Formats: sequence, C-alpha cells, structure tokens
Amino acid sequence: MTLNITVLISGSGTNLQALIDAEKSGNLSGHITQVISSNVDAYGITRAKDAGISLIKSHTLKSYYKGIPKEQTEQRRLKREQFNRDLSNLLIYGNIEGTKLTENYIKPDLIVCAGWMLILSPAVLIPLEKEGITIINLHPALPGAFEGTHAIDRAWKAGQEGQISKGGVMIHRVITEVDKGAPILVKEIELIKSDTLEQYEDKVHKVEHVAIVEGTNLILQEIAKQV
Repeated sequence: MTLNITVLISGSGTNLQALIDAEKSGNLSGHITQVISSNVDAYGITRAKDAGISLIKSHTLKSYYKGIPKEQTEQRRLKREQFNRDLSNLLIYGNIEGTKLTENYIKPDLIVCAGWMLILSPAVLIPLEKEGITIINLHPALPGAFEGTHAIDRAWKAGQEGQISKGGVMIHRVITEVDKGAPILVKEIELIKSDTLEQYEDKVHKVEHVAIVEGTNLILQEIAKQV
C-alpha cells in the first residue's frame, strides 16, 4: 500500500526538492500527491510542476485580508480563522467548501510542513486529527530552543555570544503550540564562532535536506504499521 503525502511550502522549496529527489531515487516510503503553497510566487511551485506532481495549489492569507486595513484587527482575525478552516477543508476534502470529497481527490496520509511559514491553528489541526491525518514540521533548531521565526539567526547569534555551543534541526509533530510538538528526529550542528551567519545557515540547510527525508520516512513507517 502506497502512503500519500501532501507537502506545505511557502518559499523556494529546497526541502520539497529533497523529498522529490528521495522519491525519485526510491528512498521515500510514500508518494507526494499534492503540494500547497501559501505564496503564489513561491519557487517551490515550479519545483512541484517540474516533478510532475498531480495537485499543486495556492492558499494565500493575503487574499483573505484583501481590502481590510491592519487596524481592523477583529475583521482580520475572523478572516484568518476562515483561512484556517478553508485550509483544513482543502487538505481533507480537496476543496474549501468541505461538504464532500472532490472527485478523484487523494486524501493525504501524511502532511509535511517543509518551509510552511504560517501558524496552523486548532481550526486546522483538530479536523485533521479527527480524520487520522498526521502532520509534521521541519524546524531549524533543537527541541525547546528558538521556537518560531528566525530560528537560524537567533541560534547563530546565541552561539556567537557564547550562550550555546550547538544548534540543530528537528522534525516534530505539529501541535497548537508553535514548534513544541514531540520530536521525531533531531540532528545537532556545532556552532563555531568563526562561522558567519551565511556559513551556519548553509550548514543548517544541508542538514535539513537529510532530516526532512529521514523524519518523513520514520513517520510513514509508523503509519504503515497502523493501516
């Protein structure tokens, strides 16, 4: 039985490419059937097209906020929740209406956040859990350290200031608390004071491309045992 993977992206898609390459070489224990981007201009969309992935979609928060000034915080909050509910439906049913499955839509067994830059609220996570769909995330820091954005920069700075000697990368389960889900795979990276931010960032990305495949395979193996 082939397990189906949906990948969520927001940017250049280098980690998506690592998964694509792993599947092409027979080193991924599942099949990428869908890519959803939170950015219509993300280069990861081009990578997905070049790989022949059957379903490629954009789901952008910007389109929900259109015409609503930042000062109208309550209206924007409601639109953000609608965005999240629609994303949940898109993942489960293949459409934002969420009343019935889109014809020929393949529901994912696993969702991999590979550079997805938006927080997933309970409006997304609870329906996925009810459907038995696992969701995991790649985060460029060690468990309990530097949750949220700019983790690479913050870890490098802490290393330069002598506060820590190791950074890293983890694959973890997604829960409502940002980057606090149970780790699936952790890889440490030595922080060297002579490294520039760019050098450390390059090291992190190289480790990410390995970790995203290994972590995805670990979860796919776990799901396969339950099927």
